[in-house]
Amino acid sequence: MSIVKFANVTKKYYGKVALDNVNFELPAGKVVGLIGPNGSGKSTALKLMAGLIRANRGAVTVCGKPAGRRISDEVAFLSELDTFYSFFTVKESINFYHGQYKDFDLAKAEQMLKFMQLKPEARVKDLSKGNRGRLKIALTLARRAKLILMDEPLSGLDPIVRELIIKSLASFIDLEQQTVIMTTHEVAEIEPLLDMVVAIRDGNVLKIEEIDNIREEYNISLVEWMKKVIGHLD
Repeated sequence: MSIVKFANVTKKYYGKVALDNVNFELPAGKVVGLIGPNGSGKSTALKLMAGLIRANRGAVTVCGKPAGRRISDEVAFLSELDTFYSFFTVKESINFYHGQYKDFDLAKAEQMLKFMQLKPEARVKDLSKGNRGRLKIALTLARRAKLILMDEPLSGLDPIVRELIIKSLASFIDLEQQTVIMTTHEVAEIEPLLDMVVAIRDGNVLKIEEIDNIREEYNISLVEWMKKVIGHLD
């Protein structure tokens, strides 16, 4: 069963094509990486899935429904940008999200705070970039949404923080109930988590492949495969 479907989807920004007549489906219960160079259309695809923007042509379906505001209860979206109230404490941020989302698991959020080594009394404005990244992950994964969308969750973070976040993804996602789709440039680091990869370039989906097939049939790493399919990731 597919959790996401793009049918003849084109998205333009001020006349410039971001996605060009894209068609693909992604199954439920997987961790999927959307990978490609900057400006390839990865973040646009993610925002279309989240219902944050609309396609100029074609249809995006999520959980069997047209993508839009009506699917907000089924989709958790982690933006590359911070969306915190800086005057909140970490604990107040958790409580705010708990009040906003019916599927927010407060006990899981508090468990993740401990795992992420975040102090509940700390003010968001005083957090380092790494700790803000940890808080974003905790707030996103504490939701019991069917689809979790993550836009560059490791971007700009130091190696220690990236390692902790990768461990949190492995520990706190329930793939029997949830699907994760993420964009990332940290291909080598995230490869052990991925089940599938979608290669995107210049607004086109070049190839979709199971990670196991890449290892078994091609006998190469994901980074090497991406270089063959896309050419480069910069």
